[in-house]
Amino acid sequence: MCGIAAFFACNQPVAQAALQRATAALQHRGPDNQHQWVSADGRVGLGHARLSIIDLRGGDQPIASEDESLHLIVNGEFYDFERIRGELEARGHRFRTHSDSEIALHLYEDFGAHCLPQLRGEFAFVLWDRNNQTLFAVRDRFGIKPLFYAWHNDTLYLASEVKALFAAGVPARWDHPSFYHHATGPALSDRTLFEGVLQVPPGHYLLATRNSFRLLRYWDFDYATAAEIAASPRDDQSYIEQFRAALDEAVRLRMRADVPVGCYLSGGLDSCAVLGLAARYAREPIHAFTLTFEQAAYDESKIAAEMAAHAGAKFYPIPIQQADLADHFSDAIWHAETLFYNGHGISKYLLSRAVREAGYKVVYTGEGSDELLGGYAHFRSDMVRYNTQGQNPAEVRRLLQELEDSNPVSRGLLLPDGEALPMDGVERTLGFVPTWFEIGATMAAKRLALLADDFKATFAGGNGARVFLNQFDVPGQLAGRDPLNQSLYLWSRSALPNYLLVLLGDRMEMAHSIEGRLPFLDHHVVESLRRIPVSLKIRGVTEKFLLREATRDVITDTVYRRQKHPFLSPPVTTLPSERFHQMLQDTLRGPALAGLPFYDQKRIAALLDRLPAMTDADRVAWDPVLMSVLSACVLQERFGLS
Repeated sequence: MCGIAAFFACNQPVAQAALQRATAALQHRGPDNQHQWVSADGRVGLGHARLSIIDLRGGDQPIASEDESLHLIVNGEFYDFERIRGELEARGHRFRTHSDSEIALHLYEDFGAHCLPQLRGEFAFVLWDRNNQTLFAVRDRFGIKPLFYAWHNDTLYLASEVKALFAAGVPARWDHPSFYHHATGPALSDRTLFEGVLQVPPGHYLLATRNSFRLLRYWDFDYATAAEIAASPRDDQSYIEQFRAALDEAVRLRMRADVPVGCYLSGGLDSCAVLGLAARYAREPIHAFTLTFEQAAYDESKIAAEMAAHAGAKFYPIPIQQADLADHFSDAIWHAETLFYNGHGISKYLLSRAVREAGYKVVYTGEGSDELLGGYAHFRSDMVRYNTQGQNPAEVRRLLQELEDSNPVSRGLLLPDGEALPMDGVERTLGFVPTWFEIGATMAAKRLALLADDFKATFAGGNGARVFLNQFDVPGQLAGRDPLNQSLYLWSRSALPNYLLVLLGDRMEMAHSIEGRLPFLDHHVVESLRRIPVSLKIRGVTEKFLLREATRDVITDTVYRRQKHPFLSPPVTTLPSERFHQMLQDTLRGPALAGLPFYDQKRIAALLDRLPAMTDADRVAWDPVLMSVLSACVLQERFGLS
């Protein structure tokens, strides 16, 4: 994993000093080496900050083709690269390095943009094609690796993080429409909170010439329709074996590194399954790192320790206290460049720091499983409400109540709470309303109550859910699919790349130069799930049934039988004696919030005044809203946003 920056100027040479500043801003992503290259005509510049994982001595970038007509910079990992390299060498290609990155250069020589189906992994890269005067920029299928871009002064800027664009000279300003949408609708795949700064969406590539640029999709989930799945039934065991084989291969391929590979471990099924599978291939005990909390409802260390012993791993608990979250909140926000809804992002930031201090650069992580197999409580709600035909209404109500009662920590964040914005348009478009849309609608109602009247008036009548759904090929990707698969698809195109893979993935890991490897988001694993019945994802109210059965031999019985527990830090609003809570109070009552153009500070102060009289459940439901306001204050301060 690394940091990349690229400039493509239409009418004047790129500023080499700006390219150096952009690359330097990514030092935390690539502390091992930095290089820049500028084309002979001065119109193109590429910068690379390297975290060396494979070919430690010879893998510096940019990498050039044999005739110097192509130049490449890569952030990420390509798996199974040695097999592909052998095929390329058999066709006459000569390699300059032994790194995995170089295969993209030679595949492009042979296939152009159509090389992408052959690339497997977590990646973002930029390639300059001199002969065709084309810049080719790609983001992986799921958005694991970030790639931002902006047009400014007739120059296209691209970088792994927004701060590098700001360092290059792109103005640092709030995007008011995006901020309002962020408050009221699902996150968009191409937008950011910053004016003029966009993202290459997951599964897309950008082609730019001096006169134009366009974005093209190269991959999508392509779930089979419910009728197609029903027309070719198979027994459960065949699906289980197929999934196990795909996941096992994904784990095995991700062990390839020239440095040791550790593992993030919670008490959840996902990371435990990855550790259990990886331990079967490891030559030495894997080092497993686990966060611990003082509050019992959020601490999973005992279950994780049991799993580590079961896998023969070395167990390293990392204790986290509320004071730690307060001390590192601002730095975590600076790295994330977005709003937080819980302290779990800061916890992941501290976990990554501890892993780096232990001497590791590479870790396995379990992200992505919930999006594939319906792990969150709101997916189980969808299954109960929409995917079980002929169910007794009374039984549906009982199961939904059981779901809510057994998930108190999810209230307001992963289960709906309170009044909601209307969702009529969603129901007309999809035929139902995914539960996670309802969560967003209840959170949006809370946020709207805190926004300044003049800011709200600017966007009166806007419909965030409609703007979100307008992005998608509803007939091609959603129509005819099981409601659960529709819900999974939309979540995977919104919350997964814009929140979970940021705050629990790349940005918190790369803040300390840690490369996370995600076997569940191997596209071969995902494609193996396109045609499975939804009853294998959620059976009754048991989530991820397929994964439980596929990995039962490598996990503990405790993990096998345990219900999903989301990775969350204790809510700041429920711990009034802690320093993090006091920081929240002081910031939202002080000049930092007064300087934001979005909120009514008197309304927020009144809400803070009411907190002591609320029940814990109500404070839990308001916590993500107040955390997002606190995040906005820090973003404005750290980036000097105008």
